[in-house]
Amino acid sequence: MKQKVIIIGSAWPLRGGGIATFNERLARQFQSEGDDVTIYSFSLQYPSLLFPGKSQYGNEPKPKDLTIKSVINSINPFNWIKVGKKLQKEHADLIIVRYWLPFMGPCLGTILRWVRKNQHTKIICIADNVIPHEKRPGDNAFTKYFIRPVHAFITLSEKVMTDLKLFTNKPAQVVIHPLYDNFGEAISKSEARIQLNLPQEERIILFFGFIRAYKGLDLLLRAISVLQQNDNHPPKLLIAGEFYEDQSKYESLIDELNIRDLLILKTDFIPDSEVRNYLCAADFVIQPYKHATQSGITPLSYHFEKPMLVTNVGALPAMVPNKKAGIVTEPAPEAIAEGIQQLYSLGEEHFLFHLREEKKKYSWEVLTGAIRSLAAEQ
Repeated sequence: MKQKVIIIGSAWPLRGGGIATFNERLARQFQSEGDDVTIYSFSLQYPSLLFPGKSQYGNEPKPKDLTIKSVINSINPFNWIKVGKKLQKEHADLIIVRYWLPFMGPCLGTILRWVRKNQHTKIICIADNVIPHEKRPGDNAFTKYFIRPVHAFITLSEKVMTDLKLFTNKPAQVVIHPLYDNFGEAISKSEARIQLNLPQEERIILFFGFIRAYKGLDLLLRAISVLQQNDNHPPKLLIAGEFYEDQSKYESLIDELNIRDLLILKTDFIPDSEVRNYLCAADFVIQPYKHATQSGITPLSYHFEKPMLVTNVGALPAMVPNKKAGIVTEPAPEAIAEGIQQLYSLGEEHFLFHLREEKKKYSWEVLTGAIRSLAAEQ
């Protein structure tokens, strides 16, 4: 039966990284299943003082197949009430709300309280994080405020489910982060390197995504230094993503380690249209996280069938079976360096069968099915 579905979260023209991409792909999945879908996004997502990047907006054209309303102001309580009343009157069958940062708790929690007044709409939260990577005063209070009007939860890892249970016993289910299959099909490594003007014969590993402290780029830079000392042919590291913290400390570390010749720096925001070039150009994708819940880079790598190195933190090891879909190491420079050498020793072909088998688990139909099941139980 056709349902009226509303997704609350980042979307075009915001470039919310994986969250915006995820929301738009989820909307398309519901549409493909016959539902009427609208995304309610932000007119103001973050105050400029709190936004770590260069711009909150991307350059991609507006998606022609999606209805996106940029109406939520994250810091204006009068707006929260206005949007809440509007969504209450929309009388949607289902609202899916993303939660990734306690800062959003007051805004989204207020909107959802108004929605609940229609006594019809079922509210399902997809929780990327419950306990944030960078903790701030008020986090717990904001999260508790947000949780109260939600009927049920989806988490994308067991780690987030464990965190969620510290706050609520409401119905919840873990669903593996689906594939990011909306960046086009894979192209040859040769063609991708031509597109990016990279050397054809060079060994190249990739660090991809926003650069934040918990993602461990400093560990990877130190691992490159270890390889420089111990490997006659160390790979070059392609760093593709915008700095979301102080760039100067990384520049100082690069100079201290004397590894600049081994780096290819593409540290601007990577638009959606170029994502596949970076994934396809690399030999391997490296995720040297210091701590993690889950990572959108993992399903992205699965889509392009690119073997990974992940560190033994959060849900990453569960998502990347060791020596099958990639290599799992401890989050330390020497261990990461050894893991990179293992990747090259085993070779890309070694991992392909397992990557193709593993990626079958990462279905958008599984996610929409879980959301519908949770909603029907409320």
